[in-house]
Amino acid sequence: MVRRAAVAGQFYSSSKSALIKEIERCFLSPLGPGKLPVVVKDGPRRIAGAVVPHAGLIFSGPVAAHVYAEMAADGMPETVVIIGPNHTGYGKAVSASSEDFETPLGVMRSDRDIVSHLKGVVEIDRAAHLYEHSLEVQLPFLQYLDPEVKVVPIVMGRQDIIMAKETAKVLREACAGKDVVILASSDFSHYLPAEEARKKDEMVLERIMRLDAEGVVDVVEKNDISMCGYGPVAAMMMACGGNKARLLHYGNSGDVRPMGEVVGYAAAVVEK
Repeated sequence: MVRRAAVAGQFYSSSKSALIKEIERCFLSPLGPGKLPVVVKDGPRRIAGAVVPHAGLIFSGPVAAHVYAEMAADGMPETVVIIGPNHTGYGKAVSASSEDFETPLGVMRSDRDIVSHLKGVVEIDRAAHLYEHSLEVQLPFLQYLDPEVKVVPIVMGRQDIIMAKETAKVLREACAGKDVVILASSDFSHYLPAEEARKKDEMVLERIMRLDAEGVVDVVEKNDISMCGYGPVAAMMMACGGNKARLLHYGNSGDVRPMGEVVGYAAAVVEK
């Protein structure tokens, strides 16, 4: 079974040729890495996890490209687990899918072996994935780097620390011995003046840099920070087994198009 593209033509280009050009513009952008990535076949494979934004590529794509450039230089894994927030409200508290995912660049295969070992709070529920964009916008970047990479898609409807811990536990067990990178798909503060957004987002980024997963959830909830994927970020940090975090880039939608209220975007990696 194949999950068809839901936001092609909205969040990113709907034709293969236009999408490739759009992805390359993200890499070449002054807000991005500034050059096209070269995938290192036998890279050091230090990256265990990452935080990457998921708005339309015109806005957050250059920031996201920082993560994918790092992954290319590090060597691509066999499988990428992507954890994102559930924007639609459909499905279970934490929903995985065993379907392959289609984009204009082709079909990205599901790692059904890992999916078959998911249990506990992570339930198979395709309804949660039908219209969800937080995972879909990551796929063209991955396909551009390596058409053979597989995916394990997970969306979180509940993002409290208990659910994040349980999700991380399930992922650690299901991915044991596998060649994986875990991506947390999240935008940061929504619809605030740029300086206010930065101040709030820096509170979260400080916790991420300290690999303090509980602190991420705590600071978001206590300070009413409108970060949509804090639960996925916490789950990624607890599941990936990394011991060092690096901030690659922070920006906002106002960097692309002047606006009074912005959405914050961050790119970060967690390394072994």
